[in-house]
Amino acid sequence: MKIEEVKSTVRTQRIAAHSHVKGLGLDETGGALQSAAGLVGQKAAREAAGIVVDLIKSKKMAGRALLLAGPPGTGKTAIALAIAQELGNKVPFCPMVGSEVFSNEIKKTEVLMENFRRSIGLRIRETKEVYEGEVTELTPVETENPMGGYGKTISNVVVGLKTAKGTKQLKLDPSIFDALQKEKVEVGDVIYIEANSGAVKRQGRSDTFATEFDLETEEYVPLPKGDVHKKKEVIQDVTLHDLDVANARPQGGQDVLSMMGQLMKPKKTEITDKLRMEINKVVNKYIDQGIAELVPGVLFIDEIHMLDLETFTYLHKSLESPIAPIVIFATNRGRCVIRGTTDIVSPHGIPLDLLDRLLIIRTLLYSTSDMEQIIKLRAQTEGLQLEETAFSRLSEIGTSSTLRYAVQLLTPAHQMCKVNGRNQITKDDIEDVHSLFLDAKRSSKHLSEKNNKFML
Repeated sequence: MKIEEVKSTVRTQRIAAHSHVKGLGLDETGGALQSAAGLVGQKAAREAAGIVVDLIKSKKMAGRALLLAGPPGTGKTAIALAIAQELGNKVPFCPMVGSEVFSNEIKKTEVLMENFRRSIGLRIRETKEVYEGEVTELTPVETENPMGGYGKTISNVVVGLKTAKGTKQLKLDPSIFDALQKEKVEVGDVIYIEANSGAVKRQGRSDTFATEFDLETEEYVPLPKGDVHKKKEVIQDVTLHDLDVANARPQGGQDVLSMMGQLMKPKKTEITDKLRMEINKVVNKYIDQGIAELVPGVLFIDEIHMLDLETFTYLHKSLESPIAPIVIFATNRGRCVIRGTTDIVSPHGIPLDLLDRLLIIRTLLYSTSDMEQIIKLRAQTEGLQLEETAFSRLSEIGTSSTLRYAVQLLTPAHQMCKVNGRNQITKDDIEDVHSLFLDAKRSSKHLSEKNNKFML
């Protein structure tokens, strides 16, 4: 096989609708740049979102809610994802769509509460007594099997650990040898063993072996400082939903009937309020003792107008809870009927008493120049080459129809120019695909003109 024939798969990754969004694109003073971090325009909305990010980081926004309201295709979801990028991966971010609550398996309120709990993090700090160092020796000691027979059993395992300060040889239980094998520990690895539980954690390969191979997939870590036997602070990040699931043990015995009953159950099972209250008590106790710290995350509910009156009422109760995340809603509706009622009309399809609790950020329609910048950004993300006239034509199409439709024409236009043996998309390619594919406005116009040809 020739190396030249093997094609690289690096560029064949899936590009999502918001792959280009890397942050809010603000300067040091909190002002929005015209085009930065994947966002273009919407300066007022981005600056408002920047203030919200600062409030979340300073933990002054818990239990409050934000509404992103604007016409379709004005960057509401992009701003919400940019907020998540600004907060970093240490703050939980849980996205969902309003219609997700309508499930046949569990109650609407249960879906909401589950996502609320997913959005609240708990950072647990524990000081553990550990043996830490680079493995210099790993020798299992075998003895005759006490049960008889020809096989031998491992009576203990001798592990040598080295740090910058010294070395230590440990004689450990055979169960720890099993844990060492599961972690695939070898001589030269940096590990730590918890003194109380015997749990083994492999941290990586010692950086003294960094030049061992030319190509290496290992993660190299420095040689630990201090003594082999020490007290180490271990930080663990979990969400309240993780604690709920871990403590919701399946009920029933080990007989065939109960096992079959568990198999027949639906995939999703509801976690009781009683269990959640018990977990909350333990969490509050840990917080009071200083062992744990609550990290309120962000719950993003898109298409909020899809919720009904019952779920809106439940949101009130959840937002007033002492343990509540920051909730961001998004909607593209104006004045409409609240779902679950027949005659109650309200702004954005949200009850007025809930609207009164929200900070509302407005997003505006993009100008033609903003659209052109966004289309250039998407073309760059997708690795497409366009002539300047093609960009101008696409921005004109976006202004007369929608930005989403203009962006969706990029890939068919690229396919069209490939068929014609070119790499660069021209204005003619855009015109061709624009004539082949209809946008919503032209489609509805066609329907109204030919209405009698369609079935009722």
